[in-house]
Amino acid sequence: MNKKIYQMILAANVLTGFFAISAQAAFPDDKPVTLVVPFAAGGPTDKVARELALSMAKTLKQQVIVDNSPGAGGTIAAKKVLNAPKDGYTILIHHIGMSTAPALYKNLGFDPNTDYEHLGQVADVPMIMVGNKDLPAKNLTELLAYIKANGNKIAYANAGVGSASHLCGLLFMSTIQQDMTTVPYKGTAPALTDLMGGQVQLMCDQTTNLSGQLKAKSVKAYGATTLQRIPAFKDIPTLHEQGLKNFQVNVWHGVYAPKGTPKVATDKLAAAIKAGIADAGYKSKMAELGANVPNDKNASPEGHKAHLKAQIELWTPIIKKAGIYAD
Repeated sequence: MNKKIYQMILAANVLTGFFAISAQAAFPDDKPVTLVVPFAAGGPTDKVARELALSMAKTLKQQVIVDNSPGAGGTIAAKKVLNAPKDGYTILIHHIGMSTAPALYKNLGFDPNTDYEHLGQVADVPMIMVGNKDLPAKNLTELLAYIKANGNKIAYANAGVGSASHLCGLLFMSTIQQDMTTVPYKGTAPALTDLMGGQVQLMCDQTTNLSGQLKAKSVKAYGATTLQRIPAFKDIPTLHEQGLKNFQVNVWHGVYAPKGTPKVATDKLAAAIKAGIADAGYKSKMAELGANVPNDKNASPEGHKAHLKAQIELWTPIIKKAGIYAD
C-alpha cells in the first residue's frame, strides 16, 4: 500500500476514534435520554418513572423522556431497549416482573442477568390487599371467613399474568389455602376501575396506584404486604400482624441499559440515578405514594444486579410450582 495512503487511512481512523470518544465523553449533551416504561401511562411504574425522569434530568443536564411501551408483561419494552442502539440514550425501567419473566415465558428471548447493564434500583413499593367498599367484611378475619364461605364466587382481579398483583394473589391464596376466581386485566387501571365498580371483589395493588383511592376511601383496605406498617398509611395493619405470618410482597423497580453500552454512559446514568433518588422532591413524592427509596447498596449497579439474581432464584420455583405460564 502506498505509504501516503496508509498514513491518510491511519489519520482518519485516529480522528474517528477521537470523535467517538469525545461524543461518549459528552454524553448526554446532544439529545434527550429516553426512559422506556413497560406499562401504560398512569400506572404505578409509570408514576415512579416520571418522578425519576424529572430528578435524573437535573444531574444529566438533559431532558429524560418517558416512553410507554406496554404489553406482554413488560417483555415488549425489555426487548425494545435490548435492541436499541447501545449508546445510553435508551434505557429501561422495570419492576419485579424482570425477575419473574424467566419462569413465566418459555421463550423469553433475553436473559435479565446477562443481557443488560444494571444501573440501579430506584424504588421499593409495598402493596395493599383491597376490596370493593361494599364488601361486608370489615377486617382480615372477617374477610377470610367470607372467602371460606364463598370460595370461587369471589372474583380476584389482577393486572395480567405475571404482574405484581397476580403474584401477590397467588401467594395470598396459597397462604390461606383457599382458591378464588382470578380475573386478569390488561393493566392495573382497568382492574381497579372494575374493583370500585363492583365487577370484581378483591385485588392486591401497589401503594403508588392506590394512594388516591385509599385516601378517598373508595376502596376497603384489608392489609399491607409489609412486615411493618407503611408510614404513609399507618392506620392500615399489615397482613403479617393480623396473622398471615411473614407475608411480604414488595415491588422493587430497577433501571437497565443494553449490554455493551459504553461505560462512560452507564457511569453517568448510574450517577444520575443515585443523585435522582436522593433528591428531596423525589423522596417526598415516593413517601406520598407510600414507596420507599432503596438503600445505597441496592441503588448501586452491583447491588441491583445481585438483587435481581436473588429475586429470580426466589420467584422461579414459586411460579413453576403454581404451573402458570404467559403467552
